[in-house]
Parts: sequence; C-alpha cells; structure tokens
Amino acid sequence: MRARLSDIAQQAEVSEATVSRVLNDRPGVSADTRQAVLTALDVLGYERPARLRKRSAGLVGLVVPELDNPIFPAFAQIIETTLAQQGFTPVLCTQTPGGVTEDEYVEMLLDRQVSGIVFVSGLHADSTSDPERYRKLLARPLPIVLVNGYAENIEAPFISCDDRAAGELAVAHLVALGHKKIGLISGPDRYLPVQRKIEGYRTAMRRLLNLSDAQINEMISLSLFGVEGGDAAASRLLDKGVTGFVCGSDLMALGAIRAVRQRGLQVPTDVSVVGYDDSPLIAFTDPPMTTLRQPVRAMAVAAVRALVDEIKGHPAPHSEYIFRPELVVRGSTAAHSG
Repeated sequence: MRARLSDIAQQAEVSEATVSRVLNDRPGVSADTRQAVLTALDVLGYERPARLRKRSAGLVGLVVPELDNPIFPAFAQIIETTLAQQGFTPVLCTQTPGGVTEDEYVEMLLDRQVSGIVFVSGLHADSTSDPERYRKLLARPLPIVLVNGYAENIEAPFISCDDRAAGELAVAHLVALGHKKIGLISGPDRYLPVQRKIEGYRTAMRRLLNLSDAQINEMISLSLFGVEGGDAAASRLLDKGVTGFVCGSDLMALGAIRAVRQRGLQVPTDVSVVGYDDSPLIAFTDPPMTTLRQPVRAMAVAAVRALVDEIKGHPAPHSEYIFRPELVVRGSTAAHSG
C-alpha cells in the first residue's frame, strides 16, 4: 500500500497523508484536493473504495417516440442531464415503428425496479388509447410524469406546451401579414395536442377573419406527422389557393415548403409557412423557419422536478402545467402580395 500511496500522491501532487485522509473519508481536505486524489486513482487504474463511489439515487425510465423528429432528442437530452444532476440514472427507451411498444418498455423498466418514469408524447396523448395503463402504474405506486398530452382522471403531473395558443399565434402572425387563405396541416386528430391546435386555429380564424366553421373545415388538412405527411397535406390545400400555412411540426413545415417549390412557387414570396417546435437546426433551413418554439428546457426541468418530488414523497400537484410557446419570426413568412 505504501508504494501505491506514493504513486497516488505523486499523481495528485499532494502528500501521502492527504491521500490517506481522502481514502479513509476523513475531514480536513478541500473539495478540490479530494477530487484531485480521486482523479489520480482513476487515472492510475485503481478502484475507488466502495464508500467513495458515486451512488445512483436510482433508475428513472424515459419513454420517447421515434427520434426522427429532432424535438424528441432535445427533450431526452435535457431530461437525462437534469436527472443525472439529481443523482438519478436515466434509462432511455425509444419507440420505432414495428419495434418495442410503450407497454413493453414499461414492463422492462418495472423489471429493473425503476424509481419512476417520464413519458414524452406517449399514449397519454392519444385519445383512443386506454388510460388504465397509467392508473395501474400509479396504483403500484410508481411515480410518473406525462409530457405533451393529457387524459382525465390520471392522478399525476402533466407538463404541456399550450397548443391552443400556438394555433392562435400562428394565425394572428399570418393575418397581420395580410394573408386570408390560411391553412392548417397537422398529424392525426386522435392526438390531444392536435385537437387543441385545431381549436386555437379555429378560434383565431373565426375572430380575425370572420369565417364560418364550414369555411374553416375546408382549410384543415390532416396527414401523418413528418416531411412526407406535410408535403401531402399542403398539396391538398395549395389546390384551394392557400397562401399561408400553420403546421403541426417543423418537419411538416419542411414538407409544405417542398410542396410549394414543386409547383414552381417560392417561400415566402408566394406562400408563407409557420412551423411548430423550433427543433434544433430549424433556424438553418432555407429559408430559416418562422416557428412556434416549445420551451423545451423549462418543460424538461419541470418534468424532472415533479418526478423527483414524487419519488421523495413530496407529491407535486396532480394537474396540468401549461407552458406558453413563443413565436420566432424568421424568413419563411412575409407580407401577402395578392
């Protein structure tokens, strides 16, 4: 041990007595010096004594949809970092079409005895799914937090971006630029966030343009989320002379831009496009995308805080925390010239 103590002392540039104090977890050593000794141990390949190893406060499951849409990795990254700062070890579960389902991931996480689970845009957002799966988890009891989606009678904290406000803000922006034929393209309306965005869009179209429900219905085109879905949904509305698009996601907005260009038209000269999410890299598209920014960091931190409170036995209020999106005006919207 003497030789090893001297090796460690030399590596850490401290005395052997200091190394001994750190290894025996004795007081009287500064945090920086303690870290230098532990780093020296790591560098020299020695195992840290058991009492000096960083203990995880427990595993926490993080269930997200496919990672194709960059907004989901953005959520996952901040949630994972925030969990790690709280001492928890995140277990990321990513769904892919035809792959492991949300329910199967939950079974695996329960087998690993996780302390809690965060669901992002999961089945809780799908109005056709059975919320009983979440009630069963809460009855175990297992702390859960649900991001971007809502279902009645689930006694858990929900964290959502205000989709109604997003729909209204996008329409108001396009109306202010002189657009009157404003279409909405989005994913399937079995998802609650889509239903809310449609409500916000309808409210603004009625209030600002005095349109009837029948006229508004003509301007709504639902498809699959993603670039291809955006392209298909936008094509249908371009046939009706739409000059401004409110889109359910940034990826759908990219699809809309593609559909506009395939007709020999320009964005924003001929048609304006508003995205939703402000996902990473969307500021660097051509043209840079005007979009509604989800406050991902604030939402992710709130989700982790609520979960950790639940785990520690200080239950968060079982209600929906709603975060307001921010209109970020870039180069994909412009005044209507018609």
